[in-house]
Amino acid sequence: MSIAEADPIIRFAVMTLFPEAFSAVTEWGVTGRAFQGGICSLHLQDPRHEAVDRHGTVDDRPYGGGPGMVMQAPILAASLEKVKTAIGSDAKTIALTPQGQKLDAPLARSLSTESALILVAGRYEGLDERFLARHVDLEVSVGDFVVSGGELPAMLLIDAIVRWLPGVLGHESSAEQDSFSEGLLDCPHYTRPEVFDGDRVPQVLLSGDHAAIASWRRAQAIRRTLDRRPDLLAWEQVTPEDRALLEKWDLLTPDGGRHS
Repeated sequence: MSIAEADPIIRFAVMTLFPEAFSAVTEWGVTGRAFQGGICSLHLQDPRHEAVDRHGTVDDRPYGGGPGMVMQAPILAASLEKVKTAIGSDAKTIALTPQGQKLDAPLARSLSTESALILVAGRYEGLDERFLARHVDLEVSVGDFVVSGGELPAMLLIDAIVRWLPGVLGHESSAEQDSFSEGLLDCPHYTRPEVFDGDRVPQVLLSGDHAAIASWRRAQAIRRTLDRRPDLLAWEQVTPEDRALLEKWDLLTPDGGRHS
């Protein structure tokens, strides 16, 4: 099953037991427009098609005992070969696993330069390690938690990648200004009405002074990152220029702590 195959910038394929779930990315929102517009394509492959019994079994009990079931390497390998035939043998193969490299903006941006990506969405207790070792180029995790399968992480990865493709977002700089694109959280945003429950939009945003607005936004992004994500930015890492911005907009505290 393939969606929008007309000379896309990037070809995605997903190995999944639940191909119907991926209508969430191909039919709705920003990613839906990208797929329907031919900017990217998606091939879906169900490993059950490679099962050798009438029940479509793709998993078995783990050697050594323990809970859960493990997806079988031969079935996964056979399914992968079909995928490579469909979208190209040059595709990078990525498995969505809890032990993988944590997904972040730099990784998503890097992967957006690939011409073809195969995402393996596992289920049950996981994938046979021999398949991972022999056939997978990269393992990716979406966070330090466990979900029921790899489908949701695969959708998150697709969405994070597609946003970086030319022509996907309404404004070419939108992805550049998103949270994490420069290692910072995004600044606060406001829209109409100008006053809500007594709170006014910051005056600088109404000034029409684009240089001042850019300065305010960067200062706010730095302050927000210091306050909320010290793992991304510590006070010692703030440059003298950025400290001056914080001081200019009355956001500077000597210890880099929360501004009150």
